[in-house]
Amino acid sequence: MTPEERADRHLLVVDDDDRIRTLLKEFLTRAGFRVSAAADAAHADRLTGSMDFDLLVLDVMMPGEDGFSFTKRLRAKGGEAGKTPILMLTARDQTRDRIEGLTHGADDYLAKPFEPRELLLRIESILRRSAPKPSGPRALSLGDCAFEPERGELTRNGEPIRLTEAEVALLRRLARAAHAPVDRLELARDTVDATGRAVDVQVTRLRRKIEPDPKNPRYLQTVRGIGYRLAPD
Repeated sequence: MTPEERADRHLLVVDDDDRIRTLLKEFLTRAGFRVSAAADAAHADRLTGSMDFDLLVLDVMMPGEDGFSFTKRLRAKGGEAGKTPILMLTARDQTRDRIEGLTHGADDYLAKPFEPRELLLRIESILRRSAPKPSGPRALSLGDCAFEPERGELTRNGEPIRLTEAEVALLRRLARAAHAPVDRLELARDTVDATGRAVDVQVTRLRRKIEPDPKNPRYLQTVRGIGYRLAPD
């Protein structure tokens, strides 16, 4: 995968071992992915309910609900969250365990200990298999404006509107989770200000470009206590 393709993928690492979870997050972040982390199935449940992920790296042996049960329940939910690819990690390497994980809906299975390079290759392989086939840019309708995520182009009545690279990245991230709230601090990870102030500034500028009434936004909405949501027609 190219650095640009990795940067556009959001992974969720779920492992109850603090050290392993931290090492995995650091390794995958250095590899170029956007990475969130959860310590157990309950935390992962909350995150997958509020954010979109391109892949879950899921430990099997966790206190409370284990990885097998969580995978089965996630698949039963349906929707986009239920389709999220899952790579299972476990200290057990018995055939019946691998079969159980795959039966419940996991996409791949990697036994601990493992080489980080192998983990990276398996993740990229799953992401390539799960990526939708390109069918040309699909524009999101925002009133008189339209945004094409693949091209990063915003137009009003067919006329291009200039966007900065940061504005394109922000709109792309919000477009991927259209109609769903995206955490403000998650959006801030790709900016120079992790507090979220840079995101607030970008949102204000984008509203001036998109909204008929920027003070009463219809398309780029604030979700109180969470962040922002893109609500195309």
